[in-house]
Amino acid sequence: MNKLVFPVAIAALLISIGSFFYLQSSSNQVYVDVNKLLDGYKRTKIVRAQFEEKAKTLNANVDSLLVDWQNELKIYEKERSKMSKKELELKQELLGNKQQQINNYQQAIQKQIQEEDKKATQTVINDINDYVKDYGKQQGHQIIFGASGSGNIMYANEASDLTQTVLDGLNAEFEGQ
Repeated sequence: MNKLVFPVAIAALLISIGSFFYLQSSSNQVYVDVNKLLDGYKRTKIVRAQFEEKAKTLNANVDSLLVDWQNELKIYEKERSKMSKKELELKQELLGNKQQQINNYQQAIQKQIQEEDKKATQTVINDINDYVKDYGKQQGHQIIFGASGSGNIMYANEASDLTQTVLDGLNAEFEGQ
């Protein structure tokens, strides 16, 4: 019986050490690089192109109004020597009012563009978050961190990086729709 205790103790020790290292290497704490997901996700490119087209159209409207105002200003500059003092004052006031309206419109358009950009970006982020959540549940991960390069994860073993796996799955799911 004494001869059997020593080998059993050594076997138990080896099993303990082995399982310790196995459990350490199969951590459920993993991460994804959020910037790489945003850049590599195919829907991001589509949403970005749609946004840029809309912004281009909105900015073209502002540019058209500015060109009209500049043309009116050139005409005013040419004809101002022929105008009476009252006509000069009236035309200056009209041009000033039109310039103010254009500036207000331009600010409103810029605000609308910013809101559209935010909404488009949030749509993509929601897709990514939903996919990562489902992926984490399916793979049995306890936690998936999101690294964005701003210091929330300063170092992680590359074996813990799921970015490419998640990106491939995300794009496959998007293309399947």
